[in-house]
Amino acid sequence: MMPAYFISHGAPSLVLDEHEYTTFLKSFADSQPKPKAIALFSAHWESRTQTISQVPDAYETIYDFGGFQDELYQMKYPAHGDKELSDEIGRLFKSHGIDSAVNVERGLDHGAWAILKLMYPDADIPVVSLSVNRYLSNEEQYQIGQALAELREKDIMIVGSGGTVHNLRRVDWRAAQAEPWAVAFDRWLEEKLLAWDTEALFQYRAIAPHAVEAVPTSEHFIPLLLAMGAGDRTRQAKLLHRSYQYGTLSLSCWRFD
Repeated sequence: MMPAYFISHGAPSLVLDEHEYTTFLKSFADSQPKPKAIALFSAHWESRTQTISQVPDAYETIYDFGGFQDELYQMKYPAHGDKELSDEIGRLFKSHGIDSAVNVERGLDHGAWAILKLMYPDADIPVVSLSVNRYLSNEEQYQIGQALAELREKDIMIVGSGGTVHNLRRVDWRAAQAEPWAVAFDRWLEEKLLAWDTEALFQYRAIAPHAVEAVPTSEHFIPLLLAMGAGDRTRQAKLLHRSYQYGTLSLSCWRFD
């Protein structure tokens, strides 16, 4: 069965960086099963109603950031959509009582294309982009992931793209190592993920150390719960990589088998 993944996308410049995390992502395709298609939840697409992309052709590339290298704004990631998969996702949501809508115009934001360009640079795997809704409970986020779990049996890779520690207000562009509070939060998170302790994870903001600093707003954390929910049947979590950039951004990849 195809694993589900949580993959941090870091700063937009990630796709131009050269460090241990980009090396990991560039080798991802060689070390993990190749999917038939990818269903990807991006922290940078927020909507009150769960929305499913259904582009008729190749995606436009969205540059939803400012002040970075000129080269970034020339990059393209012309992956194609997959209408059949979009329709199937809509049916799965409906069967689980989850309201959804279709968007036929929106391109891929950097939460999607930056990591995909490193992992699958040829853009030869169909992609269905999915929104996140920060106004749902953590349990509801997990249930959305659960609703798509059976796609894994059809070689569909479910990806949540975000960041477990994502505090832009405290970024230090010259930092050589992570802030201690960021590491403490991620270590707590690792313990709960490996134990599949959903009760604690759903309450992370109240009980995890330094949760407010690590997760000042929830949209980047939500994709972790979505990907984890997709792994509910087997409940096996594995940390594939973790490092940090700029002191307050975690670069991690979790696999849910």
